[in-house]
Amino acid sequence: AVVAQGCHASTAALWLSKDDNTTKQYCSEENIDNMHKAVLEVKSETQLRNLSEKLQQQGIKHKLWIEQPENYATCLATAPLPKATMYPILKKYNLCKASIGQK
Repeated sequence: AVVAQGCHASTAALWLSKDDNTTKQYCSEENIDNMHKAVLEVKSETQLRNLSEKLQQQGIKHKLWIEQPENYATCLATAPLPKATMYPILKKYNLCKASIGQK
């Protein structure tokens, strides 16, 4: 379920930024096999929602995925952007080290 939610958010973020040159380049035929994503960890829904607000304030296109009918934020995906743009905003978050089936 978590992977599906991440896929929903990622697809939505791509759609929201479909006209941006960075997204066009990221999704181009010559780059299709070289996509890069980082899965970062947040500790709570509040932290996830706060990150979404910060991204919105900075004009960064993204999708906060809200699971229904629970109305619970489960993940967030940004439009493709250079690491130099995203690093200052995301530097306090660690890579997610959980794996499927891990307890």
